[in-house]
Amino acid sequence: MLRYQADRRTLGVIGAWYALMAYAWIASPTGFWPNAALVAMLCMGAFQGAVATHNAVHCPVFVARWMNNLWQVVLTLTYGHPVSSYVPGHNLSHHRHTETRRDVMRTDKARFRWHLLNLLFFTASLSTSILGAEARYARYAIGRHPRWARQLALESVVMLAVVVALFALDWRNALLYVVIPWQYAAWGIVTINLLQHDGCDPASPWNHSRNFVGPVVNWLAFNNGFHGVHHLKSTLHWSLAPEAHRRLLAPHIDPRLDEPSLIAYALRTFVLPGGRRNFDGTPRPVRDPGPDEDWITDDGPIPATSVTSIRMALLRDAAA
Repeated sequence: MLRYQADRRTLGVIGAWYALMAYAWIASPTGFWPNAALVAMLCMGAFQGAVATHNAVHCPVFVARWMNNLWQVVLTLTYGHPVSSYVPGHNLSHHRHTETRRDVMRTDKARFRWHLLNLLFFTASLSTSILGAEARYARYAIGRHPRWARQLALESVVMLAVVVALFALDWRNALLYVVIPWQYAAWGIVTINLLQHDGCDPASPWNHSRNFVGPVVNWLAFNNGFHGVHHLKSTLHWSLAPEAHRRLLAPHIDPRLDEPSLIAYALRTFVLPGGRRNFDGTPRPVRDPGPDEDWITDDGPIPATSVTSIRMALLRDAAA
């Protein structure tokens, strides 16, 4: 049933989120602290759902296609966004054209001089580009990839129906236990891109991404701290990422791009002493991101940039 047995953890985490959601909805506790604790746990679980979404669109969880389609509906309700719509902006734009104008999530779009504001508002600054990418690919896919379009429609209809039903049952609970965690998940899964790529070298076949190699964050986020090797081989299952990082990337990457702690990096970068820097310690100036360039034409998504192609060739050589 499962392609990789490690995804039993994924199923367990998502199942626990649904159970916690049901408890919150039924118990409807009163008081600030009980609700704060519940919302915090639901936010964390929703973010894990967003990470599971990221994993699923790169490497399907189940052997059977119908089970993967059903799983995407399940994940849609943890993340608060149709899973199929994750593909255009992430797989076809960000992965193929990392940090170029064809990357709708490039970090040059973070333009506040106070770097903490970039952390808080990076997702908001990308929303128009991301939604535009989704809409454009949807128009293309209706005629060229009807199966994808039908799956997107299914996820969207189910999500809308659930939202309407929950608000009809109890709009306060819906806001507190559903909308807030969903918004946190969307903010987190997009903003992590800033931490993973800002100040890196997109022209380098190895130093294009920052890795967070601590065990806790990688247990919670299904090894998504190993981001560099994910860009080298995006279809690699998450459970294989640590070993692949050690074998394929660690011998070549600048060691300053292997961060032992995400929290320590975030505090150092955004709070104290703060300041936007490249991975080599030089100042990272605010740059004009320029207009987005088309990553899709009437004939379909544009192939990967030459830098991405070079990465793939180096990966084949390293794996040989």
